[in-house]
Amino acid sequence: MPIADLALRFDPGVVVLSYLTAAFASYVALDLAQRVRTPDPQSAMAWWLAGSLSMGSGIWAMHFIGMLALQLPFETGYDTAITALSWLAAVAVSAIALRVAALDQLTVKRLTLGAVSMGVGICGMHYTGMAALVLAPGIRWHWGLVAASAGVATGAAAAALMIFFWLRRLSAAQARWGQLAAALVMGAAVAGMHYTGMAAAGIAEGSLCLSTNGLRGDNLGTLVAGATLALLLLTLFTSLLDARLQQRAAGLQQSLREATTELAEQALRDPLTGLSNRQLLDDRINHAIARGRRDRTGVALLMLNLDGFKPVNEAFGHAAGDAVLREVATRLQAQARGHDTVARLGADEFVVLLEGEADEATLAQIAQRLLDAVAQPMRIGTGEASQPLRLSASIGIAAHGGSDIATRMLIGQADSAAQAVKRSGGNGFAFFEAHMQDGVRDQLELARDLRAALEAGGAGLALHYQPKVAGDTTRVRGVEALLRWQHPRRGPISPGTFIPVAERFGLIIQLGDWVIDEACRQIADWRDQGLKLRVAINLSVQQLRQPEALLLRLEQALARHHLDAAQLSCEITESVAMADAAATERVLQRLGELGVSLSIDDFGTGYSSLAYLRRLPVSQLKIDRSFVQDLETSADARAIVNAVIELAHALSLEVVAEGVETEGQAEVLRAKRCDKLQGFLFARPMPAQELARWAKQSQGDDARLGFSDSVFTDVDGLPKISQ
Repeated sequence: MPIADLALRFDPGVVVLSYLTAAFASYVALDLAQRVRTPDPQSAMAWWLAGSLSMGSGIWAMHFIGMLALQLPFETGYDTAITALSWLAAVAVSAIALRVAALDQLTVKRLTLGAVSMGVGICGMHYTGMAALVLAPGIRWHWGLVAASAGVATGAAAAALMIFFWLRRLSAAQARWGQLAAALVMGAAVAGMHYTGMAAAGIAEGSLCLSTNGLRGDNLGTLVAGATLALLLLTLFTSLLDARLQQRAAGLQQSLREATTELAEQALRDPLTGLSNRQLLDDRINHAIARGRRDRTGVALLMLNLDGFKPVNEAFGHAAGDAVLREVATRLQAQARGHDTVARLGADEFVVLLEGEADEATLAQIAQRLLDAVAQPMRIGTGEASQPLRLSASIGIAAHGGSDIATRMLIGQADSAAQAVKRSGGNGFAFFEAHMQDGVRDQLELARDLRAALEAGGAGLALHYQPKVAGDTTRVRGVEALLRWQHPRRGPISPGTFIPVAERFGLIIQLGDWVIDEACRQIADWRDQGLKLRVAINLSVQQLRQPEALLLRLEQALARHHLDAAQLSCEITESVAMADAAATERVLQRLGELGVSLSIDDFGTGYSSLAYLRRLPVSQLKIDRSFVQDLETSADARAIVNAVIELAHALSLEVVAEGVETEGQAEVLRAKRCDKLQGFLFARPMPAQELARWAKQSQGDDARLGFSDSVFTDVDGLPKISQ
């Protein structure tokens, strides 16, 4: 007579616990699958291994809890080795699932292979776990239900893979809710497979359990459930933390991209006024000339120079002068048509490019409108301290009717005409005539005198030094050397006048060599007085194009004056550095090997490649004064400066802000952790002797600025200066 099978009964509470475990494991699995897709191979491997262990343990725990839900009329236990083998099967299934989930797309072939592999693994895990319950007589299987459970396992695996790839197409908010719903469905599918497999087991009445010496007891089930839940919670917490860190990293990358885009746009715009700069103007002129040649239309250029602008800066400060320039730019832009180009070339030089305007009467009317717009009264300052101001301008007009002309020549002609108006008293306009370029002779004379000064050992030339102040204190941390020329007949000549002459007539290398030697001589002289300061000098593009001569000159000057190369810093402008980034990198590498520190000057006024910037051996970035001047009033300026500082600090670079003129600007920069500040707020450029006297006088408690103890040395019994 055949032995009857027991009617299988399950504890409802434990059944619910097994379902919740399966659903939670499914939720964690879906979250882990996203981590496995990280582009970093090492991180992806770590998440795959950790995810396989966590997800496998969750699936196995659901199976084990489901086994404990089975209520049998005899004492039971589970073989330890076979139970461990079933856990390994669950981990292997999870590894397969996460590997498929990491793929870019789910094809029919991948879906089929993945679902079948996972189905076989799930069945292996389940029936291996069932085999851990060693009975006599053994379990008689109902093969129809076994096949059904295998089908459920394979179908659940296929559904899980399709759900994961479907979630990728949802937004972040939708994906979170979709993930929760999918976890509930997948939990039901996994639980359904388990209990279908349990129903396939035929256990005879009167059976004995031969594995009672193995794993057993309700407390064991509680322990397994608790430990697995803790593991899943830890994994989920780690995954959420990783997601938060990735979001933060993505946010920082987005900020850097926006800052880079902003800097790229600034490369074609004047940072003070927002008008086109020289680079964009040259491009517009070239296109206008090409169109004029093709369409036989005219091109006209109006160069506008403000009359008497320098006294505005001297009387009211650069901040007021900048406000005037912005107002003039606004007025000129208002007078221009939509397709005209308004640009700023220099301190008080503006250009208006017109296409199709070749008639002198029309151009004269436009020039007069510009003069009238500039002449409108404006006020400097705010409140009771504001001052009325009226300006005039000199306008030079260069017009060409469809002929071919070089951009430089067109600009030069307009500038010559503007200078002719200025020499005749200003406040007017004039069309270019050939005799107006007689001023070239003046440049030749200036070049001759400059050459004579260099041949005489720098007669009339001098370096003035402007201190750099630590951002978090009022301590001087170095100085920048600025070139000055006292002409024997003309008096002081601005560097903005004689530097272009030196570049044009091939004197810039000789002038740069004099600066290097004089700076080193002065460092040595200060050292002998007990003052030790790092001095920064500016390098020209011509010097960088002759690296061998530059390196030789630096080595000779340092050796002649017995100096440590670390006391000398070389600054190059951003536009020079990026003109030929690869060549600049090679030159700076060699300068760095020499031991001098390197700095990028006027950062933000050109377009820097971040890829090259991080490769350059520089230790410092200098924020251009055009960004600093608007810090108190412009949120955009503060955002750009903050982005530059964060970028520099991320690259382990020091940041110097130049052109600091107000306490408000200094406070903003200090709040943004700018390392050093430089500008008229602290000190104007001064001769070396005056700087040394200032250093000695800074000992008193009432001194506004002081010198760091670290920059003084004892020399021949000279007491160390300190505070």
